[in-house]
Amino acid sequence: MKSRRMKHEGLLHTALSCDDILCNILIRLPPESITKFVIVSKRWLHLICSSSFRHSYLSRWRVGFNLLGFFVCNSLYLGRPKGGARRPRSEPALPLLSSSREGDDLKFSGVLKKLGYFIDSSDGLLLCGRHPKTYFVWNPITKQQHKLPHPRVHFEELCMAFIVEDSPDDEICYRVVRAKCESRFEEVNVVTIETFLSKISTWCYSKLRCSSTISLSPWTSGTVIGGVIHWYAAQGNIAIYDPYHHEKHIALVKLPGPFDFDEQVLGESSDGCLQYGWSCKAGLQIWVLEKGFDGYSSLFSTNEQSSLSWSLRYKLNFKIMWRKNPTLATKCVTRKETEILAFSPQDSKSVFIRSGSSIYLYHIGSGRMEVIQYQGRGSSILSDFSKVVPYFKRAWPQSTFCCGGNSST
Repeated sequence: MKSRRMKHEGLLHTALSCDDILCNILIRLPPESITKFVIVSKRWLHLICSSSFRHSYLSRWRVGFNLLGFFVCNSLYLGRPKGGARRPRSEPALPLLSSSREGDDLKFSGVLKKLGYFIDSSDGLLLCGRHPKTYFVWNPITKQQHKLPHPRVHFEELCMAFIVEDSPDDEICYRVVRAKCESRFEEVNVVTIETFLSKISTWCYSKLRCSSTISLSPWTSGTVIGGVIHWYAAQGNIAIYDPYHHEKHIALVKLPGPFDFDEQVLGESSDGCLQYGWSCKAGLQIWVLEKGFDGYSSLFSTNEQSSLSWSLRYKLNFKIMWRKNPTLATKCVTRKETEILAFSPQDSKSVFIRSGSSIYLYHIGSGRMEVIQYQGRGSSILSDFSKVVPYFKRAWPQSTFCCGGNSST
């Protein structure tokens, strides 16, 4: 009996010593369990934190995100024309309203002072810089910044998109897209773009065709869902561009209802669709763009403007919301300024709401609100010209062991 047990333990040790077998075991564990095994050994830590395992695991499981804080983007300074408003020295170029310890570390590390203005984020990586030619990508894991080479083409007005791509190895790959915005609405059906690919470290120029007249909204960042970019466009449209589709085509989809609301936001729903939220003084609505069986493929392959449809998923009256949360209502003296702020990533169950300098997370199912505590409360940078953007990082273990070198048990 003893010899049989020893033989069994020997086989178990041999199996767990093989990375492939260990990966096949770990990939079957749910997210709440996988993070507990990083303390077993350095080898297990390195394996779980590696990009290859992370890539395989995230293709199988849905892992949540951690909120680090909120970046404040002032449209008066981003893309500032000659003679335009200058940022006061007392106001930071890249303000972060930290809501976590990791956000505090980033805020007080001094690195934000070197990156210029916030442009976008993707999977925790930051895209910052100064238009029209200086851009940085900052990696929160390695704490390193990468300066992109200057773009080859000058755009007077532009919008951008930032995509962190899946990579089976430990190298982080991404692409940055700059799209030209026409300064006035002309009869054009072409969008000029320039794309930076980190794999080859160069900018690539191309033109996208549209089946109708198109004009993108300047100084905005695209919402990326499954690698597909969604930009705001003129006349109440959303422009959709799939950089991985063989057709160099950009399609327009009309937004639901009127499009002159006080606030509008885009995001990804729990089922991987584009969700669109708008708010006015009375309340908010959340719509979802339902995909066809082939996703967006037919949209890029045909000359039809849109074969997709919007469905209303949620409608909220702000007066009823405050009535259900009386404790918060008495503390908030500026309820008339209540507006939708942003969606949580890959989430249809909650939405961020801003009222004055206060930020709340509203849970759609229960109608409950919770206050988001952050550093910088009541700051004057929360002005009418400021866009407040939540900064998320995927809830995945990190280690410096994954940044190079081998680890042992």
